Amino acid sequence: MRPTLRDSLATATRPLVGMWVSSGSPLVAEICAGGGLDWLLIDMEHAPNSLESVLAQLQAVAAYPVDPVVRVPSDDPVVIKQVLDLGARTILVPMISSASQAREVVAAAQYPPHGRRGVGSALSRSARWNRVGDYLANAGEHVSVLVQVETAEAVTAAAEIAAVEGIDGVFVGPSDLAASMGLLGQQTHPDVLTAVHSALTDVIAQGVPAGVNAFDPPVADAYLQAGASFVLVGADVAVLARASETLAARFIPDPAP
Repeated sequence: MRPTLRDSLATATRPLVGMWVSSGSPLVAEICAGGGLDWLLIDMEHAPNSLESVLAQLQAVAAYPVDPVVRVPSDDPVVIKQVLDLGARTILVPMISSASQAREVVAAAQYPPHGRRGVGSALSRSARWNRVGDYLANAGEHVSVLVQVETAEAVTAAAEIAAVEGIDGVFVGPSDLAASMGLLGQQTHPDVLTAVHSALTDVIAQGVPAGVNAFDPPVADAYLQAGASFVLVGADVAVLARASETLAARFIPDPAP
């Protein structure tokens, strides 16, 4: 079976660069998968994605040398179970603000006795309908768990969150972090940048991969220099929006004054 993002990070010789897939389209996901990036984030939190559309996107990108990650909409253990059963090998769980919350996420992603994931491997793509030998016994090898730190409270607890056994990476979200700091829409405000760097430093100090979202290239470069080992630097919908605006500006004349 393909590696998880945890496995790719462990063997990488440089930071891994990815982009959001927020369109909900398997066709767009496949186009992005062939673009040469290291990983894609299929988003269920802020995108029109259902279990069926996530499955179609996982199938669409499976033929490409890219690591798909699914961001579930919340830490709901039922949704985590369903997404893992679809065959997602790496999940990203948003809005994690404490070590105890992180432990609950890990438990939701692991079978007993290590966790409380419901058992349905004979029915699921994750185990290839029981074609993966010893999947139940070795499911932890097939699942990577990332959590998202995106509030001021979470930044303070970043080291404790990263230290939770079973957390394979911590991803910082500057947008919600800025909002929690009273700086809505100001992801590059100096105070927000300081908070992001603080979280990255604390996570890296625990020996855990630290990631971050940054659409501004100079800001992304600064985070990479600070030790971020996986980053998202764009989104399918944003790329399409800006490109269509560029076409309109080039070919449609300004209205007469």
